Amino acid sequence: MYSDPALPRSPAPARRGPVEKLRSALLELGEGKARILTHEERDWASITFAGTRHRLELEFAGVEGVEAGESFIAFLPEHEFAIPGQLVADAAVIEVDHRMDPPCLRIMCELLLLEDR
Repeated sequence: MYSDPALPRSPAPARRGPVEKLRSALLELGEGKARILTHEERDWASITFAGTRHRLELEFAGVEGVEAGESFIAFLPEHEFAIPGQLVADAAVIEVDHRMDPPCLRIMCELLLLEDR
């Protein structure tokens, strides 16, 4: 097969790792109304497990956004995440800031992802 080096190559599709899949799953759980403001990740390990702990701040703006945020709070702890190679061992809302004018809900959540080998 002949390949002309003068022709531009199409970029390979970007591979999405666990972090991107986690962020996508959280945005989906937020019904498309969430915006991720901050995301911190740090390594975590015990004698038997290794993984990462994630802390994210999400913002839900407007009346519909606040409703989606309230649903997010209710469903996050029991949500079944589908992240290949990872097991979400813990997911919790640790802080909520609800403002009325304009309607806005900010949520801080923490998730523990364990390597599933």
